[in-house]
Amino acid sequence: MARPHSTRYTVAALLLLGAAVMILASLGQWQLRRGDERRAILAAIEAGRKQAPLQLTPATDPAAMTAWRAAQATGVWLPQFSVLLDNRNQDGKPGYWLATPLLLDADARRAVLVLRGWLPRALPTPGQVPGQGPAQPSLPAAPEGPQTVTGELSLRVPRLFEIWSLGGSDQSVLPAALPVAGGAVPQVQNLPLDAYAQATGLTLLPTVLLQSGSGADDGLVRDWPQPSVDFQQNTSYAVQWFAFASIAAIAWLVVLGGAIRRMRRHESGGPRA
Repeated sequence: MARPHSTRYTVAALLLLGAAVMILASLGQWQLRRGDERRAILAAIEAGRKQAPLQLTPATDPAAMTAWRAAQATGVWLPQFSVLLDNRNQDGKPGYWLATPLLLDADARRAVLVLRGWLPRALPTPGQVPGQGPAQPSLPAAPEGPQTVTGELSLRVPRLFEIWSLGGSDQSVLPAALPVAGGAVPQVQNLPLDAYAQATGLTLLPTVLLQSGSGADDGLVRDWPQPSVDFQQNTSYAVQWFAFASIAAIAWLVVLGGAIRRMRRHESGGPRA
């Protein structure tokens, strides 16, 4: 008769190896899905950049404002509505993205939000008490008069994971109305277009223009982050997970085969293993 503890160990090993096969195979499938997502992103980027540059006007069809498409807008800057997007790093340095609307039609208050570029984080001023609001960086002046801005379109302001204050006061909330009394530039984590339009009273185009580096000498860095599209890496990881799942499956078969052989020997009255 087979020893009880040997049977328990065999059953436990089969259960653990079976679970390992399912988990490892699911990880491989997840990597394949991630690879498909990155292929779709790459296809969208290539399709957008192959399109002819779009002229943004109040009458531009929203369906033409596809992501990654080159675009151009002519209007007047509204620096009083500028907002700083905090915790945007550039080459490992902390800083902000500067967002300013460009007014396209003064009568209709029709505008497009422009991400003008990156600037480094401001250092606290001497004597500033911690917790009394973020330090204000020195912003480049927005040129006056009609300006033509070129760049690339995005469906929204790229989001950042929300970082909440442990003290309960959230200084990253967009004010209910802009501009802020005293002229301070709000610093926020994320900037939804609908909330920004409500705060400014502007009618915004349903797109965001990421300004390119040409034609602007204001010290802002315009090296915008790009999404990862290395789907080959996901395929490589998937192969590794499937290989591990295969090894676990082989081990499961070996354990099961050993258990079957012991049962047969027991039934035939042969020597115990």
